Amino acid sequence: MTASIAVVGAGPTGTCLVERICANAPDLLGWPSLDIHVVDPHPPGGGRVWRRDQPDLLWMNSAAADVTLFTDESVRCEGPIRPGPSLAQWLGGDPGRFAPRPVHNEYLSHVFQHAVRTAPRGVRVHLHATRALDLADIPGGQAVRLEDGRTIEADAVILTQGHGDVTPTREESALAVQAARSGLRYLPTGYTADLDLDGIPGGEPVIVRGMGLAFVDLMVLLTSGRGGRFTREYDGELVYLPSGREPLLHVGSRRGVPYHAKTGYPVEGIRPPVPRFLTAEALGEGPWHFRRDVWPLVAKELAFAYYHELITAHPKRSRLTWPEFEEAFAAEEWRSAGMRKLIRAAVPRHLDRLDFDRLDRPLEGIRFGDAAGLQKWMHGYLSVDLARRSDPEHSADHAMILGLLSVYGVLAELGISDPWFHGFFSSIASGPPGPRLEELRALARAGVITFLGADLRVEHHDGHWWAQSASAPGGVRAGTLIEARLPAPSVSRAVDPLITALHGRGEADEEFGLLRVRPADRRVLDRTGAPHPRRFAFGPWAVGGWATGGFARPGLNAPLFRHADALARIVLSEAVGARLHHVA
Repeated sequence: MTASIAVVGAGPTGTCLVERICANAPDLLGWPSLDIHVVDPHPPGGGRVWRRDQPDLLWMNSAAADVTLFTDESVRCEGPIRPGPSLAQWLGGDPGRFAPRPVHNEYLSHVFQHAVRTAPRGVRVHLHATRALDLADIPGGQAVRLEDGRTIEADAVILTQGHGDVTPTREESALAVQAARSGLRYLPTGYTADLDLDGIPGGEPVIVRGMGLAFVDLMVLLTSGRGGRFTREYDGELVYLPSGREPLLHVGSRRGVPYHAKTGYPVEGIRPPVPRFLTAEALGEGPWHFRRDVWPLVAKELAFAYYHELITAHPKRSRLTWPEFEEAFAAEEWRSAGMRKLIRAAVPRHLDRLDFDRLDRPLEGIRFGDAAGLQKWMHGYLSVDLARRSDPEHSADHAMILGLLSVYGVLAELGISDPWFHGFFSSIASGPPGPRLEELRALARAGVITFLGADLRVEHHDGHWWAQSASAPGGVRAGTLIEARLPAPSVSRAVDPLITALHGRGEADEEFGLLRVRPADRRVLDRTGAPHPRRFAFGPWAVGGWATGGFARPGLNAPLFRHADALARIVLSEAVGARLHHVA
């Protein structure tokens, strides 16, 4: 008898899951006869976000050596390891390259096609280039209604769509109405590659709210994308040569600074032995308040990774040996007087001490006398960040990032999500390539970009948009306002017809805007908290799934592979295998 699984979403997360289902099917189904239905209007592998029709100017934010969708021997999972090339190996070298997104699409397509070609005998993958509109219970399974009029019957359905579009927030709707009434331009949150930027005139001021990765893409499209060029001076300084077609971007955000640049070096010592302190036993029974109960353990874990690298790889910058520091550190609570005393005694230089508050909000409590003072500070801030992220003497920063990745996996396994921590993680570990931050500095020096500061506020005033921040007096007015941010996840405001249908009937619920699932097996929870036996969700848009949203790094036992493998085995053994055994 033939079993079937429907996977809704064919981006990197869905691709990884399809590969894990194929890998595990022979072990769990014996001699399998299995149909895998993959539903996505976009070609498989890249899906929507990594689709091929994007400008080559848009890069990945991870170096090629840090990206793979193939399992390796570091992955601790029950299913078989099926190795394959990292992105760098597939490209034939240059591990530090930040590949254009269309190139990465080709790699993702290769991974998907490889999974299909190497699927075991009896496992067939069917592509449906359309959207899923709804799910319904049928005897022994699920009916998936498609936009093209067909219906798929499956034993189980796994939702892997990733973050999708949402309806505007109340504030965005009000701003759009105000823009229409006043003849202004307003671009709400969205994927930058999907925005229509042609209507933004060159030479005019534009207010940009947001300084994360969406802003970096916007910056590129409105400068290099309009004919501007970067060149190097005789001293190596990067300089921007305007085309005259770029707008004048006035940029601010909550933090007032861009994400930190990617580190350009590995750890020099051995990888930090984490996780060590963030465990289910240390947390105790939930529910947990993140900043009170979880963050102290997370912070201690990150500091442990940081100081391990600092002391072992750069011993001259510490007064204690690692065994001395480790014993004392383990005994102290984070932020206790004893912990502070230990760090001061061990690390003499203030610049070598880890300061999470300053990392997260470097402009907190700082107010400049004028906008010029803020610009000077920002230019210096960018220079320091670029220098620190390219100097192996600061390899402890990279060790802390490895600690962040480890922590992310632990939190995902415990089903813990927190919006603040996700933002903190993104600013520290998911920033742009160093060359992009260097371009930002060059654009600022050329006067194309002006920094507005932290806690940016924007309102309509006298027929214009008016922006001001807490960092400096005054402000700027403009006829265009751009929200350079991805939309916050929201199940209740989802545009996806399938999610809308499930949520409208109470068959799906949300937490922090994310789809609620049972952490142990990723089963979708309804409004009463009851898990559905045949509906699963996987990826960054589900509670606890942020750790599976980024690309896996080779050799690091990536959460994406561990969680995908565990879910594939649950679906095959419980939702599919149980029915086959019952029929037999």
